[in-house]
Amino acid sequence: MSEDLWPPHALDEPEAPAPRASGDGGVTLIIPTFNESANVAELLARLTASLPAHPPCEVLFVDDSTDDTPAAIEKAAADCPFPVTVLHRASPDGGLGGAVVAGLGRAASDWIVVMDADLQHPPHLVPELVGEGERSGADLVVASRYLPGGSRAGLAGGYRVAVSRGATLLAKGLFPRALRGISDPMSGFFAMRRTAVTADALRPLGYKILLELAVRCRPARTAEVPFVFQDRYAGESKSTAREGLRFLAHLAALRSAAPLARMIGFGLIGLTGFVPNLLALWLLTHAGMHYLPAEIVANQAGVLWNFVLIEQLLFRDRRHRHWADRLGRFALLANADLLLRIPLIALFVGRLGLEVLPATALALVTTFVLRFVATEALVYLPRGSRAKAPTRS
Repeated sequence: MSEDLWPPHALDEPEAPAPRASGDGGVTLIIPTFNESANVAELLARLTASLPAHPPCEVLFVDDSTDDTPAAIEKAAADCPFPVTVLHRASPDGGLGGAVVAGLGRAASDWIVVMDADLQHPPHLVPELVGEGERSGADLVVASRYLPGGSRAGLAGGYRVAVSRGATLLAKGLFPRALRGISDPMSGFFAMRRTAVTADALRPLGYKILLELAVRCRPARTAEVPFVFQDRYAGESKSTAREGLRFLAHLAALRSAAPLARMIGFGLIGLTGFVPNLLALWLLTHAGMHYLPAEIVANQAGVLWNFVLIEQLLFRDRRHRHWADRLGRFALLANADLLLRIPLIALFVGRLGLEVLPATALALVTTFVLRFVATEALVYLPRGSRAKAPTRS
């Protein structure tokens, strides 16, 4: 990933400013931006009116824009009493969540506040978020729309309200322990202690970075303050159906982080592969193909279906090999499963004296476990196992 870091007051200086030493009580505001040129001047004006002189504050914009947002920040920053820096990413890896993680790598203050640039997150609440963390000893303080005194009024229309509420319920249902005490895990407005974040553990996908932080970093203590979600100051929402799909993929990746959960997901995906398998078999036999070669070809349709789902839902962060290499290895293992199953059934019947049905069931379980282990070891190596392998999607 190529990045350019520059202070708005000195565009001709390519070096990053030296990070503030940890432990000075400072606050860094990380604000991810994508084409927000119409909002940044008003945002910085309101932050200037809201941020106290102590502890010292700085603003870090992590920008993925294709418009003149960096220039707009430069112009507006001239009137700010606090440092304003822009980290412009040439490639928006990980979306908004990836932008926040990139900002975490630059911040060294005691507290980090994450907020959007469109003013739906009210700037005057920044001191309250940090103050609540200091008072309560919390590692993470979330601005919640679902506490008394909070509101999601700024969500445009009943559809977005329903989607937001449904996403919240789904996330809390999947991660009841990690999200205990967080009423609004979909919030993009929160403060956290720098010591509570392990940036290397984060695998962001899309814009729900708070969910990623809460599940992977597990802050020891959390707190919340209510806030009213405001109307967008200018521009259009970046929430799209595509972001919704990325959110679902993100949930699946988080839920499948544990080996047992991955194995269960692997099995469930394998079951869904019967649908394209049977459909392809029906089409081929009705087209006149003999059922035996049709069975072989139809099995590949199920293999391809399973490969696509496993790639997207279970092993997004382990795609270190070239995609064709991964597909070939996966198909080889899936077809070898068929060749191994029959000898295993014969072994269980002949040597163990099992009936055919229990022997078949035991063979299915055995080959499934072996295929899962082999898939992880031979197709999707854990991160760090192939340090020199290029990552390709």
